[in-house]
Amino acid sequence: MQHFGQHRNRSACSLLAPLALACVALGPAEAQTATPRPRATAPAAAAAPKPAPPTADYYAYVGAESADKIYRLRFGPEGAVIERELIIGEMAAEMEGPHGLAISADGKYLHMTTGHGFPDGKYWQYHLGPDTLMGPGILLGAFPASIDVTPDGFYTFSANFNLHGDMVPSSMSVVYVPNMTEVARIVTCTMPHGSRVSPDGRFHYSGCMMDDELVEIDTKSMAVSRRFSVAQGNEGELPADGGDMLKMWIDGAKEVSKGETADPAQVGYIAMGGHKHEMTPNSCSPTWAQPSANGGKIYVACNKADEILEIDHATRTLTRRMATGRGIYTLAVTPDGALMVGTLKQGAGVEIFDLASGKSVARLKTSNTVAHGVAISTDSRYAFVSSEGVGAALGKVDVFDLQARAKVATFEIGQQASGIAFWKMVGRKQAPLKK
Repeated sequence: MQHFGQHRNRSACSLLAPLALACVALGPAEAQTATPRPRATAPAAAAAPKPAPPTADYYAYVGAESADKIYRLRFGPEGAVIERELIIGEMAAEMEGPHGLAISADGKYLHMTTGHGFPDGKYWQYHLGPDTLMGPGILLGAFPASIDVTPDGFYTFSANFNLHGDMVPSSMSVVYVPNMTEVARIVTCTMPHGSRVSPDGRFHYSGCMMDDELVEIDTKSMAVSRRFSVAQGNEGELPADGGDMLKMWIDGAKEVSKGETADPAQVGYIAMGGHKHEMTPNSCSPTWAQPSANGGKIYVACNKADEILEIDHATRTLTRRMATGRGIYTLAVTPDGALMVGTLKQGAGVEIFDLASGKSVARLKTSNTVAHGVAISTDSRYAFVSSEGVGAALGKVDVFDLQARAKVATFEIGQQASGIAFWKMVGRKQAPLKK
């Protein structure tokens, strides 16, 4: 994951060298167990209609982590147009890195995390259209990465990925949007990633990349409500408190911090006398947790195992496995609930799944290596996919027609294209938004 902190601890080789064969997953523990696994074969080509030109304008926002920029993209009858570039951050000399992007359900606000900077990453809010910053960024935990916003627009959840130093439990930062205040920092697990809120706003989901867990947070109580093991051969429900060791860690954090704003995971490390967290073997290494369109299923991307797990919310059981291409990373479900699109980080592509059958119906190459994020248009027709690139290569955003299963446009943006979010579609009876 090349984008994670170019000015930071470089011991996490797999985070900083996504193409290295010896550490192709996303953390040091994986580098120790890089055993080759059988790969899913590409799905047989199926008949698909020729791409029809768009009759509306589709808008998305994407970050470029190494360029410290956000871009507003428009895809429509005139093709792919970059409408605006926004320089983000506070210090021109410091790379702050826009990483996670999420747009409120009413389409008025963009919520963003910067993964690093001085002294560390922050949460930011923009008013969309004029694209104006709503106020100074606020500090969260160590390396806030993925972000999502509740349907009512009141709260954001940011995964404090924390790739710095020892592998210790980290947290989810909860921000109350109206006054931009962090109201909770919920210790979950080691290297949480893939922040997603259920369609009804009732629950939040994330994966634990170094603990092989799916974590559910109750958005009313702001506490972990369920855990589910995604380790191969040991899938099933776990104690919500994370077991004795994590409970001791959290209790120690509460005792030492006494309500202070310090990161509870770091305080817990001190409280435990420097004792390292005991991680489980990461056979899955989940990088994303995506609720279905109705919230009845949760899909977990196992980056290391090259498969997606389907977990039933009501029965709390594993109901299906879907083999994927190399390095499944982020997921998005079409609003109509028919398809799921996943990025293949090490496979430099995207994969499309039919959710009724659970089968892969297409595997398509991206214009760049290191596929990153995916966002789906509100009419379920297009997927916007960001790809980081390697070294000095510019970032790319590809637009895929999900009906024709074909790439129909490409944007070239700044280096290390990262988080991406779909904004809106506008029929051509309305004038396109001016720059």
